[in-house]
Amino acid sequence: MASEKHTKVVSNERILGGTPVVEGTRVPADNVLVELRNGKGKFEIFRTYPSLPLDAVEACLEWEKSGRRL
Repeated sequence: MASEKHTKVVSNERILGGTPVVEGTRVPADNVLVELRNGKGKFEIFRTYPSLPLDAVEACLEWEKSGRRL
């Protein structure tokens, strides 16, 4: 049984100076959350940030829900 990889929000000093980003991208998690708060749907967010994995929005919401801990 193959395990599914779930995208996370990560921080690395070498990527945008440690700004929390969606894993595997240079898209700040806060940018995704702001887009959601401004009423954009997933389709619009993926059009704006085409490098996002399909579960990126959920990863950002989970990160926010957890108190933004990495």
